[in-house]
Amino acid sequence: MSENNGRNPTLDDVALHAGVSAATVSRYINNPKVVAAATGERIRAAIAATGYIPNLLAGGLASSKSKMVAVLIPHLTDSIFNDTIESMTGELAAAGFNVMLGLTGTGIGRTEDVVRAALSRRVDAIISTGPLDAELADLVRRGPALFIQIWELPEDPPGLAIGFSHNAAGRDVARFVLSRGYRRPHLVTANGTRAAMRRDAFKAEWQAQGGGAVTEAQVDIPSRFGHGRRVFADIRRMELLPDVVVCGSDYLAQGLIVEAQAAGLRVPDDIAVIGFGNSSVAGEMRPTITTVEIDGARIAREVLAAIRAHSAGEELPQRSVDVGFRLIARESA
Repeated sequence: MSENNGRNPTLDDVALHAGVSAATVSRYINNPKVVAAATGERIRAAIAATGYIPNLLAGGLASSKSKMVAVLIPHLTDSIFNDTIESMTGELAAAGFNVMLGLTGTGIGRTEDVVRAALSRRVDAIISTGPLDAELADLVRRGPALFIQIWELPEDPPGLAIGFSHNAAGRDVARFVLSRGYRRPHLVTANGTRAAMRRDAFKAEWQAQGGGAVTEAQVDIPSRFGHGRRVFADIRRMELLPDVVVCGSDYLAQGLIVEAQAAGLRVPDDIAVIGFGNSSVAGEMRPTITTVEIDGARIAREVLAAIRAHSAGEELPQRSVDVGFRLIARESA
């Protein structure tokens, strides 16, 4: 951890820690290949130890506020976060903030690179939809920017978390499925932590309510329309067809519905389908898709309020904001 008495670490701090000159540190930051490998490794370790973030704003700023916000998203294609991100960027732009969009992929390594790039541009806030490891959490905790995680509520967020309980969402879907009389659910989830939380909560609630066996399948992140074809083909080979398929996204649910109809099955009479996220396609499909809605507009408002408070030097009243969710029953189940 850095020991700089509350101030931001400087180039000189890194140089002192690495045992080199400030000019050598500067050369390494601008082009790591120009310094010897061993020296570069000492500088890299010193940067990590001090928490130093280079300032890439040309000439610096007269004010410490850049009016820039970085929004990090794993991917754009078939992203379950798209509607939330669109609402949020609209609110931020209307409030006079410039939004920098960063694509992180699904791995921690790329996420850390994008976070460091955002911090080096002295953004006022970083809004993230992706996972964190301990090292990245420590980095953003020490950084000057407000770090906001959306769509989740970790027990100990390094900054602010604005989201909902994935466990509660999984339980509520299980209760809904039982209340509608379905008895053979098949769960299809993406290979991610949050989807796994919903899946596990569904299964736990299903068993607690006296439900029978639950079958399941997993798809890669991001779950896409095209995954529906493979998943449906696997379902057709099952000894007993499920009466409801619970999907980790609306895109996946859409793909399954199209495949089922192409095979001559009626939705929901022969097989019901439930999605997640309430994307625009959910209400435009025929049949319309039963899904779980996350209030992206509410998340956007909470994000903007937090950034304004942070920029004004105010203490945030809470570290977690639960925006809840809503299960929308439509034609597909």
